Amino acid sequence: MTSTHSLSKRVRTRTAIGIGAVGLVGTMALSAGIASAGATPTAPTAPAKSHSFSFNLVPSPGIKSCLPKAGGRVTITPGDENDTMTVSIHGMPANTGFDLFVIQEPLKPFGVAWYQTDVNAGAYGTGSATVRGVFDVETFSVSVGGTTTFAPTHQYHLGLWFNNPKTPFKLGCEPGVSAPTVTPFNGEQHAGIQVLNTSNFPVKKGPLAHVSR
Repeated sequence: MTSTHSLSKRVRTRTAIGIGAVGLVGTMALSAGIASAGATPTAPTAPAKSHSFSFNLVPSPGIKSCLPKAGGRVTITPGDENDTMTVSIHGMPANTGFDLFVIQEPLKPFGVAWYQTDVNAGAYGTGSATVRGVFDVETFSVSVGGTTTFAPTHQYHLGLWFNNPKTPFKLGCEPGVSAPTVTPFNGEQHAGIQVLNTSNFPVKKGPLAHVSR
């Protein structure tokens, strides 16, 4: 009687263990199947292609005599709706302000121009500015009426001017003149002479003409 009861108990225990083991394995398999079925394969992502265009700003006529290390670098990165332009300058007098213009021609008489941003040199004669706008092959101005009228005109060049006309005069950048030269290239239309430009590109094919979205 005792022997039969013990045997029956052992059978029931083994059966329960077996069912539990099968259930556990089945659950694991089911979980793995669900996880596998729900996973979305991801292909290796290719590195984003950069369409940035970089170029140098070169010293304007006569500037090397007073600022022999003056120069600049520009990078334009096109976006879906507009572009990002970063301008950096070096070799400038310490703690000096400058004004950047987008211009039709890199040198005099400059043509159509519009004021873009200030660029300030710090204690080491370096500085930078980053701006957003249209700085590519589509950059143009037009006046269909009013005080001035002109057809659509592209501006593909950049020019940088001394904000204070006294600065280049004191530095000896204007030999032979008795007073600082005043130009309209800042917000008050009372700036100094041009210090950097993009005359390293053809007049009608400035660097902005090489950028497209």
